[in-house]
Amino acid sequence: MSGFGIYLHWPYCTHVCPYCDFNVYRFRGGDYSALIEAMCADVRAHASRFGAREAGSLFFGGGTPGLLAGSDIERLIEAAADAYSLAADCEITLEANPEDFERFAEQAAAGVNRFSIGVQALDDVSLKALGRWHDAAAGARAVEAAAATGKRVSLDLIYAREGQNVADWRRELGAALTLPAEHVSLYQLTIEPDTAFARRAARGLLAPPDADACAELYEVTQEVCEAAGLPAYEISNHARSHSARARHNLLYWRGHEWLGVGPGAHGRVANGSLRIATEAHHRPQDYIDAVNEHGIGWLSETTLGGEEIADELLIMGLRTDEGVDLARFEDLRGRPVNPEAVAWLVAQELLSCDGPRALLTARGRLLANKIAAELAF
Repeated sequence: MSGFGIYLHWPYCTHVCPYCDFNVYRFRGGDYSALIEAMCADVRAHASRFGAREAGSLFFGGGTPGLLAGSDIERLIEAAADAYSLAADCEITLEANPEDFERFAEQAAAGVNRFSIGVQALDDVSLKALGRWHDAAAGARAVEAAAATGKRVSLDLIYAREGQNVADWRRELGAALTLPAEHVSLYQLTIEPDTAFARRAARGLLAPPDADACAELYEVTQEVCEAAGLPAYEISNHARSHSARARHNLLYWRGHEWLGVGPGAHGRVANGSLRIATEAHHRPQDYIDAVNEHGIGWLSETTLGGEEIADELLIMGLRTDEGVDLARFEDLRGRPVNPEAVAWLVAQELLSCDGPRALLTARGRLLANKIAAELAF
Protein backbone atom coordinates (compact mmCIF):
# COMPACT_ATOMS: atom_id res chain seq x y z
CA MET A 1 0.00 0.00 0.00
CA SER A 2 1.27 3.49 -0.91
CA GLY A 3 2.08 5.75 2.03
CA PHE A 4 0.78 8.83 0.21
CA GLY A 5 -2.65 10.11 -0.72
CA ILE A 6 -4.58 13.21 -1.76
CA TYR A 7 -7.47 14.80 0.14
CA LEU A 8 -9.82 17.08 -1.81
CA HIS A 9 -12.16 19.23 0.29
CA TRP A 10 -15.45 20.35 -1.24
CA PRO A 11 -16.85 22.87 1.27
CA TYR A 12 -20.49 23.14 0.20
CA CYS A 13 -23.57 21.51 1.75
CA THR A 14 -27.25 21.97 1.02
CA HIS A 15 -27.56 22.88 4.71
CA VAL A 16 -25.24 22.89 7.73
CA CYS A 17 -26.02 20.23 10.33
CA PRO A 18 -26.19 21.47 13.95
CA TYR A 19 -23.41 19.15 15.16
CA CYS A 20 -20.95 19.91 12.34
CA ASP A 21 -17.76 21.88 12.96
CA PHE A 22 -16.11 21.24 9.58
CA ASN A 23 -15.29 24.02 7.13
CA VAL A 24 -18.64 24.12 5.31
CA TYR A 25 -20.79 26.69 3.55
CA ARG A 26 -24.37 26.70 2.32
CA PHE A 27 -24.72 25.47 -1.25
CA ARG A 28 -26.84 27.97 -3.17
CA GLY A 29 -26.45 26.73 -6.72
CA GLY A 30 -24.61 28.72 -9.31
CA ASP A 31 -21.28 28.31 -11.07
CA TYR A 32 -18.51 26.71 -9.02
CA SER A 33 -16.11 26.20 -11.92
CA ALA A 34 -13.62 28.72 -10.48
CA LEU A 35 -13.23 26.58 -7.36
CA ILE A 36 -12.84 23.39 -9.40
CA GLU A 37 -10.13 25.03 -11.51
CA ALA A 38 -8.37 26.39 -8.40
CA MET A 39 -8.30 22.92 -6.85
CA CYS A 40 -6.87 21.44 -10.07
CA ALA A 41 -4.17 24.13 -10.12
CA ASP A 42 -3.44 23.57 -6.43
CA VAL A 43 -2.81 19.85 -7.03
CA ARG A 44 -0.37 20.72 -9.80
CA ALA A 45 1.40 23.28 -7.60
CA HIS A 46 1.89 20.71 -4.84
CA ALA A 47 3.47 18.31 -7.33
CA SER A 48 5.74 21.05 -8.67
CA ARG A 49 6.95 21.97 -5.21
CA PHE A 50 7.29 18.56 -3.61
CA GLY A 51 7.75 16.30 -6.62
CA ALA A 52 5.43 13.75 -8.20
CA ARG A 53 5.00 10.35 -6.58
CA GLU A 54 2.47 7.54 -6.55
CA ALA A 55 -0.77 8.17 -4.67
CA GLY A 56 -2.60 5.15 -3.31
CA SER A 57 -5.76 7.05 -2.37
CA LEU A 58 -7.83 10.04 -3.40
CA PHE A 59 -10.48 11.20 -0.95
CA PHE A 60 -13.29 13.66 -1.74
CA GLY A 61 -14.40 15.01 1.65
CA GLY A 62 -16.49 17.90 2.82
CA GLY A 63 -18.85 19.41 3.07
CA THR A 64 -20.81 17.31 0.63
CA PRO A 65 -18.77 16.37 -2.44
CA GLY A 66 -21.69 14.12 -3.35
CA LEU A 67 -23.17 17.33 -4.80
CA LEU A 68 -20.53 17.30 -7.53
CA ALA A 69 -21.47 16.22 -11.04
CA GLY A 70 -19.58 13.32 -12.54
CA SER A 71 -17.87 15.70 -15.00
CA ASP A 72 -16.44 17.80 -12.14
CA ILE A 73 -15.20 14.71 -10.32
CA GLU A 74 -13.60 13.50 -13.53
CA ARG A 75 -11.77 16.82 -13.94
CA LEU A 76 -10.37 16.63 -10.41
CA ILE A 77 -9.30 13.00 -10.79
CA GLU A 78 -7.63 13.81 -14.11
CA ALA A 79 -5.75 16.73 -12.52
CA ALA A 80 -4.48 14.43 -9.77
CA ALA A 81 -3.54 11.73 -12.30
CA ASP A 82 -1.71 14.27 -14.49
CA ALA A 83 0.27 15.72 -11.58
CA TYR A 84 0.88 12.44 -9.76
CA SER A 85 1.00 8.76 -10.58
CA LEU A 86 -2.22 7.21 -9.24
CA ALA A 87 -1.77 3.58 -8.23
CA ALA A 88 -3.51 1.07 -10.48
CA ASP A 89 -5.74 0.14 -7.55
CA CYS A 90 -6.01 3.70 -6.21
CA GLU A 91 -8.87 4.00 -3.72
CA ILE A 92 -11.08 6.94 -4.78
CA THR A 93 -13.60 7.74 -2.06
CA LEU A 94 -16.54 10.14 -2.27
CA GLU A 95 -18.48 11.30 0.77
CA ALA A 96 -22.17 11.67 -0.06
CA ASN A 97 -25.54 12.18 1.57
CA PRO A 98 -28.54 9.93 0.88
CA GLU A 99 -30.12 12.76 -1.12
CA ASP A 100 -27.29 12.47 -3.65
CA PHE A 101 -28.19 8.94 -4.76
CA GLU A 102 -29.30 9.96 -8.27
CA ARG A 103 -25.70 11.00 -9.07
CA PHE A 104 -24.03 7.81 -7.80
CA ALA A 105 -23.96 6.06 -11.19
CA GLU A 106 -22.36 9.02 -13.00
CA GLN A 107 -19.92 9.54 -10.12
CA ALA A 108 -18.88 5.90 -10.31
CA ALA A 109 -18.45 6.23 -14.07
CA ALA A 110 -16.23 9.28 -13.43
CA GLY A 111 -13.84 7.15 -11.36
CA VAL A 112 -15.20 6.94 -7.82
CA ASN A 113 -14.72 3.39 -6.53
CA ARG A 114 -15.74 3.83 -2.90
CA PHE A 115 -18.82 5.64 -1.55
CA SER A 116 -19.04 6.83 2.05
CA ILE A 117 -22.71 7.51 2.79
CA GLY A 118 -23.71 9.84 5.64
CA VAL A 119 -26.74 7.88 6.83
CA GLN A 120 -26.15 9.06 10.45
CA ALA A 121 -29.25 7.33 11.86
CA LEU A 122 -31.94 4.82 10.92
CA ASP A 123 -34.54 6.46 13.13
CA ASP A 124 -36.71 9.27 11.77
CA VAL A 125 -37.02 11.16 15.06
CA SER A 126 -33.26 11.10 15.54
CA LEU A 127 -32.62 12.19 11.97
CA LYS A 128 -34.84 15.23 12.48
CA ALA A 129 -33.05 16.05 15.74
CA LEU A 130 -29.69 15.79 13.94
CA GLY A 131 -30.90 18.26 11.33
CA ARG A 132 -30.82 15.73 8.51
CA TRP A 133 -33.10 16.10 5.50
CA HIS A 134 -33.58 12.42 4.66
CA ASP A 135 -35.57 9.76 6.50
CA ALA A 136 -34.46 6.28 7.53
CA ALA A 137 -35.91 4.60 4.45
CA ALA A 138 -34.05 7.03 2.16
CA GLY A 139 -30.81 6.33 4.01
CA ALA A 140 -31.19 2.59 3.43
CA ARG A 141 -32.10 3.10 -0.24
CA ALA A 142 -29.01 5.27 -0.77
CA VAL A 143 -26.71 2.53 0.56
CA GLU A 144 -28.39 0.08 -1.82
CA ALA A 145 -28.04 2.54 -4.72
CA ALA A 146 -24.32 2.93 -4.00
CA ALA A 147 -23.89 -0.85 -3.84
CA ALA A 148 -25.72 -1.19 -7.17
CA THR A 149 -22.85 0.67 -8.86
CA GLY A 150 -20.60 -2.29 -8.01
CA LYS A 151 -18.24 -0.09 -5.97
CA ARG A 152 -17.18 -0.36 -2.34
CA VAL A 153 -19.62 1.12 0.18
CA SER A 154 -19.19 2.51 3.68
CA LEU A 155 -21.86 4.09 5.84
CA ASP A 156 -21.68 6.50 8.78
CA LEU A 157 -23.87 6.46 11.88
CA ILE A 158 -23.89 8.73 14.93
CA TYR A 159 -24.77 7.27 18.33
CA ALA A 160 -24.87 8.50 21.95
CA ARG A 161 -27.65 10.80 20.80
CA GLU A 162 -29.95 12.58 23.20
CA GLY A 163 -32.45 10.14 24.70
CA GLN A 164 -30.91 7.08 23.04
CA ASN A 165 -30.90 3.87 25.05
CA VAL A 166 -28.96 0.63 24.62
CA ALA A 167 -31.88 -1.46 23.37
CA ASP A 168 -32.80 1.07 20.68
CA TRP A 169 -29.20 1.41 19.53
CA ARG A 170 -28.73 -2.35 19.41
CA ARG A 171 -31.77 -2.68 17.11
CA GLU A 172 -30.77 0.28 14.93
CA LEU A 173 -27.18 -0.87 14.53
CA GLY A 174 -28.29 -4.41 13.79
CA ALA A 175 -30.54 -3.11 11.01
CA ALA A 176 -27.71 -0.99 9.58
CA LEU A 177 -25.41 -3.99 9.43
CA THR A 178 -27.85 -5.84 7.17
CA LEU A 179 -27.35 -3.17 4.48
CA PRO A 180 -24.91 -3.87 1.60
CA ALA A 181 -21.91 -2.05 3.09
CA GLU A 182 -18.56 -3.65 3.89
CA HIS A 183 -17.39 -0.81 6.13
CA VAL A 184 -19.11 1.24 8.83
CA SER A 185 -17.93 4.35 10.68
CA LEU A 186 -19.71 4.68 14.03
CA TYR A 187 -19.16 7.97 15.83
CA GLN A 188 -20.20 9.02 19.30
CA LEU A 189 -21.95 12.38 19.14
CA THR A 190 -19.51 15.06 20.26
CA ILE A 191 -20.69 18.55 21.13
CA GLU A 192 -18.13 20.68 19.33
CA PRO A 193 -17.57 24.38 20.21
CA ASP A 194 -19.22 27.01 18.03
CA THR A 195 -21.88 24.64 16.66
CA ALA A 196 -25.65 24.94 16.96
CA PHE A 197 -25.62 21.94 19.31
CA ALA A 198 -23.06 23.65 21.56
CA ARG A 199 -25.28 26.71 21.80
CA ARG A 200 -28.30 24.55 22.63
CA ALA A 201 -26.35 22.63 25.27
CA ALA A 202 -25.18 25.91 26.86
CA ARG A 203 -28.83 26.96 27.19
CA GLY A 204 -29.81 23.63 28.70
CA LEU A 205 -31.81 22.64 25.61
CA LEU A 206 -29.69 19.59 24.74
CA ALA A 207 -28.61 16.80 27.09
CA PRO A 208 -26.60 14.00 25.45
CA PRO A 209 -25.93 10.79 27.44
CA ASP A 210 -23.38 11.03 30.26
CA ALA A 211 -19.95 9.35 30.19
CA ASP A 212 -21.18 6.08 31.72
CA ALA A 213 -24.04 5.79 29.23
CA CYS A 214 -21.66 6.57 26.34
CA ALA A 215 -19.30 3.83 27.52
CA GLU A 216 -22.15 1.33 27.62
CA LEU A 217 -23.27 2.32 24.13
CA TYR A 218 -19.69 1.95 22.89
CA GLU A 219 -19.40 -1.55 24.36
CA VAL A 220 -22.67 -2.59 22.74
CA THR A 221 -21.37 -1.20 19.44
CA GLN A 222 -18.32 -3.47 19.63
CA GLU A 223 -20.42 -6.48 20.59
CA VAL A 224 -22.95 -6.09 17.77
CA CYS A 225 -20.32 -5.36 15.12
CA GLU A 226 -18.08 -8.27 16.09
CA ALA A 227 -21.05 -10.65 16.05
CA ALA A 228 -21.88 -9.40 12.53
CA GLY A 229 -18.32 -9.94 11.27
CA LEU A 230 -17.25 -6.28 11.35
CA PRO A 231 -14.64 -5.97 14.12
CA ALA A 232 -13.15 -2.58 14.90
CA TYR A 233 -9.79 -1.91 13.30
CA GLU A 234 -9.92 1.66 14.65
CA ILE A 235 -11.94 3.01 17.57
CA SER A 236 -14.79 4.25 15.35
CA ASN A 237 -14.28 2.16 12.21
CA HIS A 238 -15.26 -1.41 11.37
CA ALA A 239 -14.65 -3.52 8.27
CA ARG A 240 -15.62 -6.97 7.03
CA SER A 241 -12.08 -7.63 5.74
CA HIS A 242 -8.62 -6.06 5.54
CA SER A 243 -9.30 -5.03 1.95
CA ALA A 244 -12.43 -3.15 3.07
CA ARG A 245 -10.51 -0.93 5.48
CA ALA A 246 -10.41 2.77 4.57
CA ARG A 247 -7.06 3.04 2.84
CA HIS A 248 -6.96 6.83 2.91
CA ASN A 249 -7.77 7.12 6.61
CA LEU A 250 -5.05 4.62 7.38
CA LEU A 251 -2.59 7.25 6.11
CA TYR A 252 -3.65 9.50 8.99
CA TRP A 253 -3.56 6.77 11.61
CA ARG A 254 -0.16 5.43 10.48
CA GLY A 255 1.53 8.83 10.32
CA HIS A 256 2.00 8.80 6.54
CA GLU A 257 1.66 11.73 4.10
CA TRP A 258 -1.19 13.34 2.24
CA LEU A 259 -1.90 16.52 0.31
CA GLY A 260 -4.65 18.77 1.62
CA VAL A 261 -6.36 20.49 -1.33
CA GLY A 262 -9.45 22.72 -1.22
CA PRO A 263 -10.78 25.35 1.20
CA GLY A 264 -9.77 24.60 4.78
CA ALA A 265 -7.95 21.37 3.92
CA HIS A 266 -5.04 20.21 6.09
CA GLY A 267 -2.09 18.20 4.80
CA ARG A 268 1.12 16.52 5.95
CA VAL A 269 3.89 16.42 3.37
CA ALA A 270 7.61 15.73 3.38
CA ASN A 271 10.09 18.32 2.17
CA GLY A 272 13.40 16.52 2.22
CA SER A 273 13.90 15.36 5.81
CA LEU A 274 11.27 17.78 7.12
CA ARG A 275 7.56 17.15 7.72
CA ILE A 276 5.34 20.08 6.83
CA ALA A 277 1.83 20.70 8.19
CA THR A 278 -0.24 22.69 5.69
CA GLU A 279 -3.58 24.44 6.03
CA ALA A 280 -5.48 26.02 3.16
CA HIS A 281 -7.47 29.23 3.31
CA HIS A 282 -10.94 28.51 4.67
CA ARG A 283 -13.23 30.83 2.72
CA PRO A 284 -13.65 29.57 -0.85
CA GLN A 285 -12.99 32.98 -2.43
CA ASP A 286 -9.85 33.49 -0.30
CA TYR A 287 -8.68 30.05 -1.39
CA ILE A 288 -9.33 30.81 -5.08
CA ASP A 289 -7.54 34.17 -4.77
CA ALA A 290 -4.52 32.54 -3.09
CA VAL A 291 -4.23 29.92 -5.84
CA ASN A 292 -4.54 32.59 -8.56
CA GLU A 293 -1.97 34.82 -6.88
CA HIS A 294 0.53 32.31 -5.47
CA GLY A 295 -0.25 29.06 -7.29
CA ILE A 296 -1.13 27.26 -4.07
CA GLY A 297 -4.06 27.69 -1.69
CA TRP A 298 -2.25 27.66 1.64
CA LEU A 299 -3.06 29.88 4.57
CA SER A 300 -0.08 28.49 6.48
CA GLU A 301 2.71 25.92 6.44
CA THR A 302 4.50 24.81 9.58
CA THR A 303 7.59 22.65 9.95
CA LEU A 304 6.83 20.09 12.63
CA GLY A 305 9.40 19.20 15.28
CA GLY A 306 10.18 15.63 16.24
CA GLU A 307 8.07 15.78 19.38
CA GLU A 308 5.07 17.12 17.46
CA ILE A 309 5.41 14.36 14.88
CA ALA A 310 5.75 11.75 17.63
CA ASP A 311 2.67 13.02 19.48
CA GLU A 312 0.56 12.87 16.31
CA LEU A 313 1.79 9.35 15.64
CA LEU A 314 0.93 8.28 19.19
CA ILE A 315 -2.51 9.86 19.36
CA MET A 316 -3.58 8.58 15.95
CA GLY A 317 -1.84 5.20 16.00
CA LEU A 318 -3.19 4.14 19.37
CA ARG A 319 -6.68 4.32 17.91
CA THR A 320 -5.99 1.35 15.62
CA ASP A 321 -5.62 -2.39 16.15
CA GLU A 322 -2.05 -2.03 14.85
CA GLY A 323 -1.03 0.15 17.77
CA VAL A 324 2.15 2.22 17.86
CA ASP A 325 5.78 1.24 17.41
CA LEU A 326 7.27 2.67 20.61
CA ALA A 327 10.80 2.55 19.19
CA ARG A 328 9.72 4.80 16.30
CA PHE A 329 7.90 7.06 18.76
CA GLU A 330 10.98 7.37 20.97
CA ASP A 331 13.26 7.99 18.00
CA LEU A 332 11.06 10.83 16.75
CA ARG A 333 10.68 12.56 20.12
CA GLY A 334 14.33 12.09 21.06
CA ARG A 335 13.73 10.63 24.49
CA PRO A 336 12.37 7.34 25.86
CA VAL A 337 8.79 6.69 26.85
CA ASN A 338 8.19 6.52 30.60
CA PRO A 339 8.63 2.80 31.44
CA GLU A 340 6.69 3.21 34.69
CA ALA A 341 3.69 4.58 32.79
CA VAL A 342 3.82 1.64 30.37
CA ALA A 343 4.07 -0.89 33.22
CA TRP A 344 1.16 0.71 35.12
CA LEU A 345 -1.08 0.82 32.03
CA VAL A 346 -0.30 -2.82 31.27
CA ALA A 347 -1.04 -3.79 34.91
CA GLN A 348 -4.38 -1.98 34.68
CA GLU A 349 -5.17 -3.96 31.50
CA LEU A 350 -5.49 -0.76 29.49
CA LEU A 351 -2.46 -1.40 27.30
CA SER A 352 -0.69 -4.45 25.93
CA CYS A 353 2.76 -4.72 24.40
CA ASP A 354 3.45 -6.99 21.43
CA GLY A 355 7.20 -6.73 20.93
CA PRO A 356 7.94 -3.06 20.24
CA ARG A 357 4.28 -2.21 19.60
CA ALA A 358 1.89 -0.79 22.19
CA LEU A 359 -1.79 -1.58 21.66
CA LEU A 360 -4.86 -0.48 23.54
CA THR A 361 -6.99 -3.19 25.10
CA ALA A 362 -10.78 -3.15 24.72
CA ARG A 363 -10.98 -1.27 28.04
CA GLY A 364 -8.17 1.03 27.01
CA ARG A 365 -9.98 2.20 23.90
CA LEU A 366 -12.50 3.95 26.13
CA LEU A 367 -9.63 6.08 27.48
CA ALA A 368 -7.48 6.46 24.36
CA ASN A 369 -6.65 10.16 24.71
CA LYS A 370 -5.84 9.91 28.41
CA ILE A 371 -3.55 6.93 27.80
CA ALA A 372 -1.75 8.79 25.01
CA ALA A 373 -1.20 11.69 27.41
CA GLU A 374 0.26 9.31 30.02
CA LEU A 375 2.68 7.80 27.51
CA ALA A 376 3.76 11.19 26.16
CA PHE A 377 4.36 12.73 29.60
